[in-house]
Amino acid sequence: MSGAQRKTWTSRIGFVLASAGAAVGLGAIWKFPYMAGTNGGSAFLFPYILMTFTVGAALLIAEVALGRAGRGGIVTAYRNLAGRAWVPAGYLGVLTGFLVLCFYSAIGGWTLAYFAEAVTGSGLIADQNELGAHFGAFVSDPVLALGFQWLFLLINGLIVALDVTKGIERISKVLMPLLFVMMLVLIARGLMLPGATAGLEFLFKFDPSAFTWSALLQAMGFTFFSLCVGCGCMLTYGSYLDKGSNLVGGCLWITFLAVVSSILGGLMIMPSVFAFGLDPTAGPGLTFITMPAVFSQLPFGQLFAVIFYLCIVVAAVTSSVSMIEIVVAFLVDEHRFSRSAAAMLATLALAIIGALPCLSFGKLSDITFFGDKTIFDMFDFFTSNISLPIGGLIILWLAGQKCWPMIRDDITRNSNLSEGQLKFLRTMMIGFSPILVLIVLVSGLL
Repeated sequence: MSGAQRKTWTSRIGFVLASAGAAVGLGAIWKFPYMAGTNGGSAFLFPYILMTFTVGAALLIAEVALGRAGRGGIVTAYRNLAGRAWVPAGYLGVLTGFLVLCFYSAIGGWTLAYFAEAVTGSGLIADQNELGAHFGAFVSDPVLALGFQWLFLLINGLIVALDVTKGIERISKVLMPLLFVMMLVLIARGLMLPGATAGLEFLFKFDPSAFTWSALLQAMGFTFFSLCVGCGCMLTYGSYLDKGSNLVGGCLWITFLAVVSSILGGLMIMPSVFAFGLDPTAGPGLTFITMPAVFSQLPFGQLFAVIFYLCIVVAAVTSSVSMIEIVVAFLVDEHRFSRSAAAMLATLALAIIGALPCLSFGKLSDITFFGDKTIFDMFDFFTSNISLPIGGLIILWLAGQKCWPMIRDDITRNSNLSEGQLKFLRTMMIGFSPILVLIVLVSGLL
């Protein structure tokens, strides 16, 4: 698919909402609340906001600019902009997106299962120990776990099989506003509970004594996760952005929506958790073990549970389609597959390889690496701690150094950036941002 024939988003809002959907995902609703809960609330939130609007925004602009200038998925764009020597770096991006979705789709399957249980009312249990056992029984059941994971992948495959404007863009224009409305409904209900203000204080009350080096590192890592940068998702979406669009303005909107969504995710959960005296440090199980206990004690709890888990399903789908799009764009651009054939092949491959991390909670739970890491943990560790940071460093170096003249022209088009703002942006790309990414990379390996 040549650059002249390449499809583009039909509107700027379509690009922003699709990209915001990729950035928001399960990060805002599933990961942010439990990471804030285990890292001191505001001690995690404030550094995250600061990092996202500086380092994160610079990396996002760099990645989108490379995609628009390179007019292709990550492999094609790297070849067009930097030469064949950089093609292996593009392959790393495709592999990263593929591996992330392999384990992410397992969690996506959990969201579908819990939504189904909310609809039937079978998942509303007050006892957290019983909820923990219920969750453990589900994720260890190969038929249920794989069935819901494959259903989740099928939904993604059907969306990306359509033309990018008829699939990803159209779905995002409907689902993203719906997601924000549903989140606001749940927040309003949670804030009405007696004792909910303790949750607000936990998230927003500035407490210098609560800051730790660990919380700062976690906030830096979550910045890259929440913006979905480093693997080529945003680069691929940038390749569908027409030359007349304000790239910087669009990226700043995406950054803003990602931060707002994370804060809303925290507001959805923390006030209710504190109101019922539950544990905010419950970790990854906060969404699937703690929240059903909340809904079981609320008037009209089943209705709010349905809305809550529908939020999570929507968030999971809008982000996962961006990851499968990396693979589909690679097959279309590099191997001339039709979009429907590429989507079918990608979905099938993800279902086969993705079964490994999915089954690591049951049939394959005895297989561990480095002492205690399951297959699921290894997929997460490799992508989050190694390939995503390396991908981020490559993107920053290409945009800020090797391809800067071309990227500079692309960034300044229709953006009205001053020379000082451009210098600040490039300094972030080649100076401050790489240092912080290296810190995340090294700390993640220790």
